[in-house]
Amino acid sequence: MIDEPKCATKQEAWELEFAASASGKKRVNRSGIELKPIYTPDDWDASRFDANVGYPGQEPYARGIYPAMYLGQDWSRRMLIGFGTPEDFNRRQREMLASGTTAVNFIPCNSVFRGYDIDEVDPLLVGTCGTAVNTLDDMRIALDGIDLGNASIGMNDPSPFTLFAFVLLLAEERGTPWAALRGTSNQSDYISHFVANHMFYRLSLDGARRVLRDHILFVNRHAPRWNPLSIVGQHMQQAGATPAQALGFTLSSALYYVDQCCQAGLPIDDFVYRFTFFFDVSISLFEEVAKFRAGRRLWSRLLKERFGARNPRSLRFKFHAQTSGVDLTRQQPLNNIARVALQGMAAILGGMQSLHTDAYDEALATPSEETARIAIMTQNILAEETGLTDVIDPLGGAWYIESLTDEMEDKALEVIHRVDALGGMFEAVRSGYVQRVIGESARQFQARVESGEQTVVGVNKYRLPDHLDRAKPIPRPDPEAVNRQYDRLRRYKSNRSQSALERGLDDLSRTAEDPAANVYSAVIDAIRRGATHGEVVGRLRRDLGFGQPLHVP
Repeated sequence: MIDEPKCATKQEAWELEFAASASGKKRVNRSGIELKPIYTPDDWDASRFDANVGYPGQEPYARGIYPAMYLGQDWSRRMLIGFGTPEDFNRRQREMLASGTTAVNFIPCNSVFRGYDIDEVDPLLVGTCGTAVNTLDDMRIALDGIDLGNASIGMNDPSPFTLFAFVLLLAEERGTPWAALRGTSNQSDYISHFVANHMFYRLSLDGARRVLRDHILFVNRHAPRWNPLSIVGQHMQQAGATPAQALGFTLSSALYYVDQCCQAGLPIDDFVYRFTFFFDVSISLFEEVAKFRAGRRLWSRLLKERFGARNPRSLRFKFHAQTSGVDLTRQQPLNNIARVALQGMAAILGGMQSLHTDAYDEALATPSEETARIAIMTQNILAEETGLTDVIDPLGGAWYIESLTDEMEDKALEVIHRVDALGGMFEAVRSGYVQRVIGESARQFQARVESGEQTVVGVNKYRLPDHLDRAKPIPRPDPEAVNRQYDRLRRYKSNRSQSALERGLDDLSRTAEDPAANVYSAVIDAIRRGATHGEVVGRLRRDLGFGQPLHVP
């Protein structure tokens, strides 16, 4: 008879049994944090509850930025919509509002993102990945029937923010005060574009810095309910940054933007409460929850320590979340419905303020109407059938979550301190450091997928034969509708006053040359005098420099 080893404690007995039955493989999450097989009270100092966890709506905000969170106010269901012509956008937006979307989220055509009018690009590209909007006339059609005084609008609108200028002039036309407008300049974070989204990068790095500063100053004065800056972690995480790296780099960008505004003379508590964040949500569920909890703690502490912020509104880490398109697969695309549901669950448990859930076919193309409806219904199910919102921060106090939140905070702080040592985010990006870190992280993740260490269902495991795994045909805009859009732009350009247009663009140039003048005010005036989106961007490219992102080997 073999004597079994005697153990002093239950923990020791479990450790022996675990060692005998486990594979011995170490578990490491996407941020490189080695995970224990089990977490116990020894992994969390409960005496630090007030300092590290606390209560929702109170510092350190780990559990949420509002006292009641979703028990007091549901998150904003803000689905990206963009396809074809302004008429297409308007019809789809109305349908999505009827299906449960609670805010407008406008995404323009790739030609618009690149800074051009549709008559400057290949017609085959127009409206394929967003809505073609080049003029105030276009925006008037796109937002027909939408009450600008009541709707919250997300404008995916990089510098120099021509789309929001169209909204301002449309509001003026309708008699809606600018002070009543609510929403966000979603793509205002030029640093994230320079690093990871070259298509969006229209102006030189210094030129984009100038225009964003002026946009923030203008909005702070004239449209105080509008959020002029959304600091984007999504682009960097989708480019390959780990969740912890994305959090650290995003907060470093935010600190730089805050410093720029303070240098421009704005008191910290007069503007920073209108800054928001935009994050990717990967399928690494617990890691993402810990990322958001750590982000809330870090943001409030850094604002107080570095800038002396005191107003509780200033310390709120408000963020929009989008389920990760990088996690979606072309292979077996229906599997993406499950991925999106789990990502959406992570966003809810992490305490976001607004959410876009991807359609299952977004790995292939702009979502169809059917798949977009499934995506918003996924949010509706998570909100109203699962019980996820019955309790605030339901994972709070779990030994694993609290330990992981601490480790995510430490990882993000390492990134922030390294960026600080390089002179801040602007200089770290200009030197190529940030791009190199993200590129190496992307390479390492892809290597794990290719080796099979990281499973991607349907891609490197549980594959189907090719003849059973065919993607649906990609929908394209109606060619006749696109032709009508070209005709509308031609009529617009031929019917306007050329002398007024020239004065508007020349005034824009003079403003760009004067450091004391506000470029964004001149953008609005140029559009009021007939300038199109492409003409405004083209003139500022000439005067402030063409956007040429740094390519790092």
